Amino acid sequence: MIELKQKYTSIGGWEEEPKPLQSALNKDINADVVIIGGGLAGLCASLELVKSGLKVVVLEKEFSGFGASGRNAGYLGGALGLKYDLFLKKTGTEGAKNVVDFYEKGVDFAENIFKEYTIDCDYIQSGLIRAAIHESQEKSIRNDMKLGAELGCETEFLDHNEMRARGIPPAFLFGSYISRGGTLNPGKYIQGLRRAAIQAGVELYENTPMVSFHEVDGTVKVKSPNGSVSAANLILANNAYMPQLGLLQDRTVPLRVSAIETMPLSPTQLNALGWYNREGITTAHHIMESHRLTARNTLVCTTKKLHYVYGSKTPNEPDFGQYRALKIAIQDRFPMLKDISIKSCWSGYISYANDALPVVGTMGRHKNIYYAAGCAGHGLGTQGMIGNFIAKKILGYEESMLTFLMANKTPRTLPEPLRWCVLNGALFAASRLDEQVNRKART
Repeated sequence: MIELKQKYTSIGGWEEEPKPLQSALNKDINADVVIIGGGLAGLCASLELVKSGLKVVVLEKEFSGFGASGRNAGYLGGALGLKYDLFLKKTGTEGAKNVVDFYEKGVDFAENIFKEYTIDCDYIQSGLIRAAIHESQEKSIRNDMKLGAELGCETEFLDHNEMRARGIPPAFLFGSYISRGGTLNPGKYIQGLRRAAIQAGVELYENTPMVSFHEVDGTVKVKSPNGSVSAANLILANNAYMPQLGLLQDRTVPLRVSAIETMPLSPTQLNALGWYNREGITTAHHIMESHRLTARNTLVCTTKKLHYVYGSKTPNEPDFGQYRALKIAIQDRFPMLKDISIKSCWSGYISYANDALPVVGTMGRHKNIYYAAGCAGHGLGTQGMIGNFIAKKILGYEESMLTFLMANKTPRTLPEPLRWCVLNGALFAASRLDEQVNRKART
């Protein structure tokens, strides 16, 4: 516990705060488009808009990458691991195929961004594995593989021998493998986007929270503590922080996710570990674990448990209960790394809707206020793509996938205190079921 308290970092473990920060807004200005949020969606939208000569202003409360865009596990995974059953019945088979195609194209979008803006983010195109840690998880994996294939996500089953031939650590018995995508450093990715946006002429103001916005005669005016931006269009790209702005409170909830990173592994430890291709691994638990090796030869483990904070709040604080659970997961899955020290631990928030689909739409009398949230933990490729789609719509181009997402009617969330009780009750029950599997695996 003492070690974990000493290793907690409030801004995530991938990158340091960029220096120098862009100055805060301290005047009243005009723009063609103002974007709130300097994450993946906001920056990708700004890059597309500025190409067409528009004046684009991005306001960021902290710094670009402060939220989930810079704190996630770094999995560019397409449709692998989606909860197909949460949206299949609602959208129908053809609609579900569109959803799967959307997530698959998110991989291509991100890979193209890396190339277009020469972003070195330690991307390893290794593919990903959804693995079992106990024989009882085989049915779930095979059912998901079958359904995924019907919807357009083709995966390959790796049996015990094939997993060992790849050097996958023995705790992961078998699993489904997808060759698309891989792992990256999300901190380097978002900072690469930040540099590209600044160089392209996007006006980025950091340490600049939005206080309020209102629409008058087709113009949206956004106020910050010491200035304002008036623009023809507004994009709200705050994801999990949207409810704290008084927006989407009845359709999305922020869930706290945590991560833990070990100290760098020695050559001897790496050799004992195997894992030659460094595929990203997620488990078939109800609340998955994710395990991956980084370019700096550390091991990162994320998720394990989820938590909802009352009132959809997003306090930037540690969750030592989750860090302890993650450390136990590392000890369970990698006994050959006994007594390895922890380098850092951190927490952040994902935005989640009841149907596990992105929440995208417009508001305002002139429908010139756009919003994007609901990444559901799968936004590394898709959130940037949604920002790009919104930018193209502002420029007059129609994207069929954006039209499909905007037409989706997101289910309502429960009011408080029912929301807190039901959500955390369900998450607790899922954790108990996962722990039963863990105990079986240990024996």
